[in-house]
Amino acid sequence: MEDLQGQVSLITGGTRGLGLALASGLARAGARVYLIGRSAETVAEAVKGLRALGYEAAGGAFDVAAADRADELVDRVIREMGRLDILVNNAGVIERRPTAELGLDSWRRVLDVNLTGSFALARAAGRTMVRRGEGRIVTISSVLGRSGMAEVASYAASKGALDQLTRCLAVEWAGTGVRVNAIAAGYFVTELSEPAREDPVRGPRLLDRIPAGRWGQPEEIVGPLLFLVSPAASYVTGCVLPVDGGWSAT
Repeated sequence: MEDLQGQVSLITGGTRGLGLALASGLARAGARVYLIGRSAETVAEAVKGLRALGYEAAGGAFDVAAADRADELVDRVIREMGRLDILVNNAGVIERRPTAELGLDSWRRVLDVNLTGSFALARAAGRTMVRRGEGRIVTISSVLGRSGMAEVASYAASKGALDQLTRCLAVEWAGTGVRVNAIAAGYFVTELSEPAREDPVRGPRLLDRIPAGRWGQPEEIVGPLLFLVSPAASYVTGCVLPVDGGWSAT
C-alpha cells in the first residue's frame, strides 16, 4: 500500500499542520512531493526540511483562492516534476464569528479558498489525469461538512459542498481511471484548530464529543491518505472517509 515510488504529488497548504504531515507521509512512501503555500519563505523552509530527510521535494508560493490560475499551477508542476499523479486539496481557512456578524467579504474568502480553489485545482488536475487514464484526487474535508456547529457557517458550508463535489467528480470520472475521494477530518492538533482547542469553554465541550477522548495527531491522518491513493483502494471512489476519533459515529 505504501509503495508510491516515482509518483508525483501536489499538496496544497503543505507547509504546516496536516498538509506537512501528509506531504511527509507521501514522501516516506516514495512519492516526489510538490508543496504550495501562500508564503514563498514557508514553502522554502518546508521543502528544505523534507530534502534534509532525503526526500525529493519542490514547491512554490500560490494562493489557491486565485482559481483562474489553477491550470497555470498544474502546468508548472508537470513542467518541473515531469508528471502529476496525485492531488491533495488540503489548503483551508476558517472564520469563527456569529453568523449575524459575518460579512460577505469574509464569507466569500472562506468559500474562495476552501471550495472554489479546490474545485479549480481538481478540474485542472483532472484534465491531465483523464487524458492519461490515471490519477488520484483527495480532498481534506471536515466532520463539519456533515454536522452543524455555531459560528462557523462559512467553513461548514464549504466543507459540505466539498463532500458533494467529491462525489460528483468521482461519478463523472469513474470510468477514466481517475479516483476522487475525501477525508472528513476531525479535530487535530494544528494551528487551525488551536483557537477552538484552547478556548476554556469550547475546548472541553469539543473534547467531550470525541469518543476517543483526545485530539488527533497530524501523523494519524497519513495512513488513510496513503490507502486512498494506493492500489489497495483501486475500487474506492466517491468516498468521504471520516478520520475523527469516532465523532461522526455519535
